[in-house]
Amino acid sequence: MKTASNLAFVAAAFSATGVAAAGTPVLAPRASTTLTPITVTGNACELTRAAAFYQGTDRFYIRGVDYQPGGGSGTVSDPIADSAGCTRDIEYFTQLGINAVRVYAVDNTANHDTCMNALEAAGIYLILDTDTPNYSINRADPAPSYNSVYLQSVFATIDAFANYTNTLGFLSGNEVINNVTNTNCGPYVKAVTRDMKQYIGSRGYRSIPVGYSAADVDANQGILGQYLNCGSDDERADFYSINDYSWCDPSSFTTSGWDTLIKNYTGYSIPLFMSEYGCITNKRVFTEVSALYSTEMTSVFSGGLVYEYSEEGNNYGLVTIDGTTVTITDQFTDLKNAYANTTNPTGNGGASTSTDASTCPAANENWTPTNDDLPAIPSAAEALMKTGAGTAPGLSGAGSQDAGTSDNESTGTATAGSGTVTSTASASGSSSSKKSDGAMVAALDMKVFSAGMVVLMGMVGGMALL
Repeated sequence: MKTASNLAFVAAAFSATGVAAAGTPVLAPRASTTLTPITVTGNACELTRAAAFYQGTDRFYIRGVDYQPGGGSGTVSDPIADSAGCTRDIEYFTQLGINAVRVYAVDNTANHDTCMNALEAAGIYLILDTDTPNYSINRADPAPSYNSVYLQSVFATIDAFANYTNTLGFLSGNEVINNVTNTNCGPYVKAVTRDMKQYIGSRGYRSIPVGYSAADVDANQGILGQYLNCGSDDERADFYSINDYSWCDPSSFTTSGWDTLIKNYTGYSIPLFMSEYGCITNKRVFTEVSALYSTEMTSVFSGGLVYEYSEEGNNYGLVTIDGTTVTITDQFTDLKNAYANTTNPTGNGGASTSTDASTCPAANENWTPTNDDLPAIPSAAEALMKTGAGTAPGLSGAGSQDAGTSDNESTGTATAGSGTVTSTASASGSSSSKKSDGAMVAALDMKVFSAGMVVLMGMVGGMALL
């Protein structure tokens, strides 16, 4: 973890980095190797799964924030392509003492060298959602939205970020399932996860973890975690993350229900972390930070990301941004102090040693999939495993939710174990108190956008916005 003293290195990274022509993806290795890639193997030289993240042979705990400045404007912008904004914000990231940011949407046609190298110089990893508002699974009608047009965009995003050593992992979806009525989306979420893993392996990239971010829904969050970790290795997620707003200050390990979380996930055999946390029902001072990095939690959880860095009109912001001016809030100071006063456990923090797949859940009133059969990858998308994704559509592309045809949709199912994940390059190589469920639209659930955007996007925009 770096401090403000590293800003000189950040500045050097910016001045030394060239920028490609607008709209031209740069696919050659780009980042330096000052950061060790994060793995889920426990040892960069082994291929054994682990229930925690590792930086080399040391356990890695995520200490981060969710980052999508401008989301409240109702339009999507790419903060990693915004070199000026990234420069501005890294100074505050180092003040917070974080080691990771999560970004919900990027422009896969843009060049990201400047920001990614500067983040790396500051010791910060990226956790990246691969969906965008126009390219995502539509939770209202998932089958036709799982098509090769969508997957081509996902694969293009992987191409754009796979060769940065500080890309920690990719998210195959965010809150696609957000209540008990749309668990039929489960097979499509799992299929996308499978396809992303296959693409990373087929293209010879290092083994970058692929996982999913689950909604704060008690009825099926645990079931979904079980489902994404069951079956054969080619279809199991590499990690699972949950959005959790149950700790509302003043609270405690038991009052918040975090003790129940630990019971529910004890023995879970892939890394688990909080992809969003930080309730604002009351004034939040982040007392949960000390609990999250205590051995009570680290036996199961590998840290988390506070929602969110910038104020977007929903009162969750740690800072307010006005042009080039950043103003910190009391929440920023409280989080900074909470991180500074909390150390990680020594050793492996009690992480589970299990590598066994979960048992696939049975159908019930909260879960509709009846087995682990998944939709087969569309043939046009499968062809990209050999050729690469090609020209990326960016944020302004025509979209994929309504692009399904007989030629680019899935035909039939792929049973568990019917596919394989191609071996990848070496991990060190270059290659109650919860947030509202909101309006249910389609699938990429990015809460960084304003309520007005929900009306605009309706049932086809790919997001459920809070």
